[in-house]
Amino acid sequence: MRYLDPKNDLIFKKVFGQHPHLLISFLNALLPLKSPIVSVEYLPHELAPEIPVLKHSIVDVRCKDQNGRHFIVEMQMLWTPSFKSRVLFNASKVYISQLDRGRDYNVLHPVYALSLVNEIFEKDTDDFYHHYSIVHTQFPDRRLEGLEFVFVELPKFKPQNLSDKKMQVLWLRYLTEIQDNSEVVAPELLENSVINEAVTYLQESAFSKAELAGYDRYWDSISTEVTLYNGATQKGFDNGLEKGIEKGIETGELNKAMDIARQMKLEGLPNSLIIKLTGLSEGDLENL
Repeated sequence: MRYLDPKNDLIFKKVFGQHPHLLISFLNALLPLKSPIVSVEYLPHELAPEIPVLKHSIVDVRCKDQNGRHFIVEMQMLWTPSFKSRVLFNASKVYISQLDRGRDYNVLHPVYALSLVNEIFEKDTDDFYHHYSIVHTQFPDRRLEGLEFVFVELPKFKPQNLSDKKMQVLWLRYLTEIQDNSEVVAPELLENSVINEAVTYLQESAFSKAELAGYDRYWDSISTEVTLYNGATQKGFDNGLEKGIEKGIETGELNKAMDIARQMKLEGLPNSLIIKLTGLSEGDLENL
């Protein structure tokens, strides 16, 4: 029996985008939730515009649960510094989009952004799990509810470090241990009924020739994007591809952020909150 890599676009969306009970288990295991998710409704996932050169490097699934909480799940195969801003932008956009003109702000529900990163981007710590929230700088127990972010650096994950979080360990082992053309799956994964089911969706024999061709094309596209991005960086093209990509991201996201801020001002939100949610400056708001 041969298995396919669950990080691939086709597989990730098949497992988590078509089987809500698996997505529920995954989110409950990976996110710092005050109450568990019981049911989910899938939502359109078109958020920030695609980055032309890196458009295949991000796979996402979006949903909301029985309490109205929104969840954005992303698999990021290639990391650049701009992705944190992109994640913040997407989550803020989802948060703001809940509010129709004239409605009370108490209808707003929290947004959780879960980013699974297939690269190491925090090189000064061995921690692989990074949880961000909006907290008071002097009193960390006081927070503004609404936006929470979790980044998981998959290459750093070591299962022996988290024996007390069984499902989190199993799901992360599922993502990191099963590679392209794997022929053996660890018994611990197969002993759990939920993970076992998720493993069955990785069996190569369950896919058509057309699907397998799409699977291979995805890896080819990732390889091309990695080569383009790393090649430009290694050759020191400081004003070339990398900065062009970064500038394109910044320009597109700034325009979107300005549009959102303009709507927020119309809704009467204070400038301090608009700045926090959009990343704009006081000067930007004055130009609206």
